Amino acid sequence: MISRKNMGRASPLLVVLLIFGFTFVIYNLLTMTMHNRSIRNLMTGDSNGGVFFDPVVEMPEKVKRLKNLKLPFHIALTATDAPYSKWQSRIMYYWYKKMRDQPGSEMGGFTRILHSGNTDNLMDEIPTVVVDPLPAGLDRGYIVLNRPWAFVQWLEKTTVDEEYILMAEPDHIFVNPLPNLSHGGLPAAFPFFYIKPSENEKILRKFYPVEYGPVTNVDPIGNSPVIIRKNLLEKIAPTWMNVSLKMKDDPETDKAFGWVLEMYAYAVASALHGVQHILRKDFMLQPPWDLETGKKFIIHYTYGCDYNMKGELTYGKMGEWRFDKRSYLRGPPPRNLPLPPPGVPESVVTLVKMVNEATANIPNWGTE
Repeated sequence: MISRKNMGRASPLLVVLLIFGFTFVIYNLLTMTMHNRSIRNLMTGDSNGGVFFDPVVEMPEKVKRLKNLKLPFHIALTATDAPYSKWQSRIMYYWYKKMRDQPGSEMGGFTRILHSGNTDNLMDEIPTVVVDPLPAGLDRGYIVLNRPWAFVQWLEKTTVDEEYILMAEPDHIFVNPLPNLSHGGLPAAFPFFYIKPSENEKILRKFYPVEYGPVTNVDPIGNSPVIIRKNLLEKIAPTWMNVSLKMKDDPETDKAFGWVLEMYAYAVASALHGVQHILRKDFMLQPPWDLETGKKFIIHYTYGCDYNMKGELTYGKMGEWRFDKRSYLRGPPPRNLPLPPPGVPESVVTLVKMVNEATANIPNWGTE
């Protein structure tokens, strides 16, 4: 009789333990739900079914608080001493100085990494560090193969005050003040539509073995533009250099990747180190395909802009009006380039106006 009474009545200690356990389970469930919701808020699908970090959607509170902190980044521009590279670098540096101190900018110092091995006549105009090119013949005429080797040398010989680095190119123009787009240690990069790791898995497996994970770990990016922590770049750069050289040495890879080989090499090197990038479509625009500058940050004028006088694009055929950087391989474009005809997209008009403003204000323009 006594035994039955004891069994039907739970002890106070057992009740406390049950309440504590139930509370702990509920807390974990709520925490997991909130965490997953935060991740979904950070990510959204693109039109091709991929997943990108979207700068428009609402950020979690802890990320919002981080945005109040200034995280300056150093702009590192790789360049040569060829006239073609020099005039673009001068325009790029002009717009860097214009945007650096604008509201919303987190742009820090600037270095032109000159991988020609010798000083040139822009040393006093643009902060420059001279590094060596690859040994003669090693690049096989593919000049951008010098870029990873240039970063390796620069990081070894230079003290950079900023914790972050933006890897940039001469044909970049800052169209809006650029903040630090990276978050929580994840570097930020622009996704290029023509970098397609999944479609090149057979080739990439030569350099990114199966044991490292799915080939989707390789981001659809190049090294530029990328904002990345300096300590991460110090780890990735030597691997990037070695992968670039191995890719160039492999005839199948060299033929398949062509002029974007070094871009694939950076993407693979990052994946080998387990580094994933936040993909920011607003990082850059590329006229004539992107029609408006909007709130994007960098104009990349790698493509020629050809139009007839009705304002219609004639890409692949020389237009009655055109702006193409390749028209000025041996020297800079003249000041006061003619504006495009009515009907041409705003992005192209803005590009030409920004080139004209820079050339009008850079001393001794046209002497290169």
